[in-house]
Amino acid sequence: MSGEWSNRDVTESGRAELPYRLRQQGFLGSLTRMLLQSRDFGAFLQRASDAAAEGLGAPCAHVLEYRPHDHDFLIKAATGWPDVILGASCPAADEAAPAAYAFRTGAGVLANGLPDTARFRLPDPFGGAGIRHAVNVPIVLGEDGRRAYGVLEVCGREDPGFDRADQDFLAGLAGLIGLGVERAQADLRLRDALDHQALLAREMSHRVKNSLGVVAGLLRLQSRDTHSEEVRYALEDAGARIATVAQVHDHLWRGLHVGTVEVSGFVRELVSKLQEAAPGHPLHCEADPRVIAADQAIPIGLMVNELVTNAVKYAYPGGTGPVHVRVAVRGDRLRVDVSDNGVGLPPGFDVHSRQRSLGLKIINNLTRQLDGRLTAEPNNPGARFVLDMPLD
Repeated sequence: MSGEWSNRDVTESGRAELPYRLRQQGFLGSLTRMLLQSRDFGAFLQRASDAAAEGLGAPCAHVLEYRPHDHDFLIKAATGWPDVILGASCPAADEAAPAAYAFRTGAGVLANGLPDTARFRLPDPFGGAGIRHAVNVPIVLGEDGRRAYGVLEVCGREDPGFDRADQDFLAGLAGLIGLGVERAQADLRLRDALDHQALLAREMSHRVKNSLGVVAGLLRLQSRDTHSEEVRYALEDAGARIATVAQVHDHLWRGLHVGTVEVSGFVRELVSKLQEAAPGHPLHCEADPRVIAADQAIPIGLMVNELVTNAVKYAYPGGTGPVHVRVAVRGDRLRVDVSDNGVGLPPGFDVHSRQRSLGLKIINNLTRQLDGRLTAEPNNPGARFVLDMPLD
């Protein structure tokens, strides 16, 4: 410390000095371990206040945070003050208060014999509690110590009071508090930066979703103006695929976690959208809840879109019938099952052979992208396509 104010120096305390100082070192070590192991800043400040009181064998201690806008101290932690409420304030302008003087000067303050001196007095809410002695140290931040967070103060009622070694012990605690404050402030800046990044990512997904929606709408509009059935179906299928990707981005910007999608809600909503385009085919969906990465949600959505669309087109020639979609989570694997009760698979059908159908080509490409395994089998009646894939 650069300086100090002392009404009297206590040299004869009548206590066993070595065990007393060793006990103080134990409190410093304990608080250091808590600083390294815990991110709970409020609990850390309270433990520092408790350690200050216990280390000096004093009944009362508190941690004060300086608020420049109000020019006062906020009580962030308190020990042994039954009437002191955390979050209350005390003045920082009155330098008759030891804490205010210590904060302004950046030096420790020993104020023994408070009722008998005109130099210092404790302000409300700490005054009038029979306090005879106080020791204060500023809580500084940064390697240069030019920024101050507040003050650590310990108060006692029994003589002979506090000495410079007690002040040095408190300075050690204040140093640890300063490190805790700096880490808490860094954590807050990091959270703010992450929140900002999340906001930007959600905004980007929202804009992508809107842009893809426009493209899908244009493709649907173009399909209505074409005179070729083949071209119309191709444009409608392309629009449906783009709309599926847009729906993933819709879940991304609305989701709680950036870059992830809750697969149950996503698949149910996708099947509901597909139902609008297939009013004569009842679409049933069952899906287990699981948060998955967007990189997996997009191909899964496209896979469901292709399999359901194929079932609607080919399972019931000249008629209608149900299509079932089931998404099951089994440990670290996900199973997508799309089945119908229609005419079934043609003889010799091999889902992995070179297909002329664009839909099946897309399905096989998506299976490889997901590092999964696709099987096609009879459903008696109808057909069933099953994708089994690992989850990240």
